[in-house]
Amino acid sequence: MKLANQTYRVTANFPKHELYGLSQQMRRAAVSVPSNIAEGKGHRSDKGFVNFLFHARGSLLELETQVEIARDLKYLPEEESEHMLGRAKTVGRGLTGLINALSTQDGSRSTVECFADDRRPTTSD
Repeated sequence: MKLANQTYRVTANFPKHELYGLSQQMRRAAVSVPSNIAEGKGHRSDKGFVNFLFHARGSLLELETQVEIARDLKYLPEEESEHMLGRAKTVGRGLTGLINALSTQDGSRSTVECFADDRRPTTSD
């Protein structure tokens, strides 16, 4: 939730023409992370919870990408974007650990790779 709050604070300073663009996308992705965790926790099974954790993880990766775009467009100072990306990585490691723990409990033994070493695919586009 701290990452969502930080996202709201920093996007308030984006240019006004981004009010319904990147700013809104970042806010939706940031709010989606804790919202999916909370909704998933309300399900009766670990399998249902894990599905929502995967949705939260997807939203987190989306937010990381959007932070990088905002930084490249100079909407975010370098220091602020690095702080947000660091916080996102911490949240991502927690989600990955929880997904792996719950997946192992139900006997499926599937594991998720954490992108802690920043091995995300890159493109020149």
